[in-house]
Amino acid sequence: MPEHILQLKDITMQFGGVVAVDSLSLYVDEGEIVALIGPNGAGKTTAFNCVTGVYKPTNGQVSYRGKLIVSNHPQGKMKTLYAGSDKDKYTQVLEPTPDKITALGIARTFQNIRLFKTQTVFENVLIAMHLHRTSNLFTATLHLNSKEEKQHHQRALELLEAVNLLDQKDELATSLPYGMQRRLEIARALATKPQLLLLDEPAAGMNPQETDTLSAFILDIKQQFKLSVFLIEHHMDLVMDISDRIYVIDFGKLIAHGTPAEVQDNPDVIRAYLGVEE
Repeated sequence: MPEHILQLKDITMQFGGVVAVDSLSLYVDEGEIVALIGPNGAGKTTAFNCVTGVYKPTNGQVSYRGKLIVSNHPQGKMKTLYAGSDKDKYTQVLEPTPDKITALGIARTFQNIRLFKTQTVFENVLIAMHLHRTSNLFTATLHLNSKEEKQHHQRALELLEAVNLLDQKDELATSLPYGMQRRLEIARALATKPQLLLLDEPAAGMNPQETDTLSAFILDIKQQFKLSVFLIEHHMDLVMDISDRIYVIDFGKLIAHGTPAEVQDNPDVIRAYLGVEE
């Protein structure tokens, strides 16, 4: 059996007396699209934040490609094992942070689109490539590493073409229609060269036609960039159309797991969403 690309084991996130995520265990395998769903306030984004270093879990472990990246320290501190440019060399540090998690090959988007408002579409993608720069402040200031700059410029153009935004490259990011801003945010995540892409409600605010287009787009980039995808979404048509497996949580606890067909007929899921007994 190949190792899971992502595994959460007994993740708990507590804020004072509120348990937002309660002993959550799940996994994502290579090449899968796995969805995490649940009613509003169920703890979905909190779980994402624990994976990406935004929050330090109160308890539990996160592993990426079989390597422990987040776990509890005996004195209550956290430790992470992360890879820099050399993906086979792991170094122990005390605090997992989003940049270190991203350097592993884990990228994410956010429920509320986070673009650089005063930058163009092209500049938004180019900025995201800073993780892979080899130049330092001195060489960058004097433009001594022009070969690397040209490579990054070319890569940014290729990504924009891949997400059908090349014609808009010189426009301000915030001038794009909503659906295109979502694509740009995903292109910016792709610029970090991820192997695992976390999407936090990518269809939020979209109409049914835009949601259908997004479904096809996610399937396309998964294939084109050889990604595994971990997805939070409220649009059930999208979830059911593209997911290989689905986890359902309610009040932070896992209540169901299975294929789309298995989950949609689960009485606990129906009860959580509709508040009624079958």
